[in-house]
Amino acid sequence: MSYNPDGRDQDPWGSGKRGGDGPPDLEEVIRQFVDRMKSGGGGGSLPSFSGRIVGLVLLVLLTLYLLSGLYTLDQQERGVVLRFGALKEATQMPGLRWNPPFIDEVVPINVTRINNIRHQALMLTRDENIVDITMSVQYLISDPRKYVVAVRNPRQSLEHAAESALRHVVGSSSMDSVLTEGREQVANEVMERAQRYVDLYNTGITVVKVNIDDSQPPNQVAAAFDDVQAAQEDNQRLINEANAYRESVVPQARGEARRQIEQATAYRDQVIARAEGEANRFLQLLEEYSQAKDVTRERLYLEAMESIFSRTTKVMVDVEGGNNLLYLPLDQLQRQAAGSVVRPDDLPLNTDQIRRLTDAVLREVNSRSDNGRSSSRGGQR
Repeated sequence: MSYNPDGRDQDPWGSGKRGGDGPPDLEEVIRQFVDRMKSGGGGGSLPSFSGRIVGLVLLVLLTLYLLSGLYTLDQQERGVVLRFGALKEATQMPGLRWNPPFIDEVVPINVTRINNIRHQALMLTRDENIVDITMSVQYLISDPRKYVVAVRNPRQSLEHAAESALRHVVGSSSMDSVLTEGREQVANEVMERAQRYVDLYNTGITVVKVNIDDSQPPNQVAAAFDDVQAAQEDNQRLINEANAYRESVVPQARGEARRQIEQATAYRDQVIARAEGEANRFLQLLEEYSQAKDVTRERLYLEAMESIFSRTTKVMVDVEGGNNLLYLPLDQLQRQAAGSVVRPDDLPLNTDQIRRLTDAVLREVNSRSDNGRSSSRGGQR
């Protein structure tokens, strides 16, 4: 509304009174309506006109109220309904739903999304060492009603439960286990213990996975720890090399031992078989000897001489007479007896050669024996 210097109000369109082509004065219309309501009416059409206006307003308000109660839940969500702050038993399922506004409060909860929290802290191990651990916990909401009503801040409760479980597990483990090969076991134990805690709190949360993202000593002792890790790696490398050498030597030694055992077994079987053969041969010779002693004795003598002469080329014979020892050059006698040069490949001699050689030896022995007697007689004369 603009200000008029004459002291009168002027409508926004510059018209001081109703009429003309301009719109009516809204303030004047409202003022007249209020005056009529105060005076109880001044015409027959006013009550019906007011009733229609009020009904229309109420209809619009009711429509807006009904429309404001409509909502939609997707397939991943469940609706938790609170009526005047009290929890209703039923949980709203996905789809188009309606609840009375200002009476019911619907809290949509995603029950399929994997949520994640991270935690980093310095912790003391069983061997009184400090480690810096970064952990991530993945979880989903399995019970929307408990998640909304049972705990004021379920996410914070999960953080506290995971930290408590981590401190308990790390405090029961050694530093090497937490930093190296035991990280997966630590994560599994933390997940089990954290799940027990959140179940005890009735948070409606299911812990899906716990990961130890990083575990390392504090920065103040990182250099010393690196030296220790290097020494442990060298130790493990030497152990692996020793194991590899053992794996290469032990099978070889076992094979060699097996080979010697088999050779010894074969030698034992050979000796036993030879002994048994010699015994059988002796029994057969004994039987033959009992039937023809002279022939058997001569044959045995010849075989023995054959075995002896086949391995030697010189024989010293003790004879009666002037020379106590008689030297027999068997190699030369063999050539004379055979009539040709005997090569080493021709040995051992057969029975006929032995006999001829024996005859030659006996003739040589008798000849030298006779010469010795003749010389001794001539000396006596």
